[in-house]
Amino acid sequence: MGIKTKVRKFGNSLGIILPKEAIAALKVQEGAAVYLTEGPECSLRVSAGKPDFVAQMKIGEDLMQRYRNALQELAK
Repeated sequence: MGIKTKVRKFGNSLGIILPKEAIAALKVQEGAAVYLTEGPECSLRVSAGKPDFVAQMKIGEDLMQRYRNALQELAK
């Protein structure tokens, strides 16, 4: 699914407005937390807020750092 939106100025900040199709796909409501995670080639992934998301990301980042050499060898 590809949804186009524009970056807009909000006071001194920049932001985007999520269209209703994106809101429906994320299953979120006003005030809900969403998380942006960095992806390949200057992309971002938007995920609906989950209570343990931040903790899981920390664990994943720790494991990737700890096993960096092994993961690099597997990627070859």
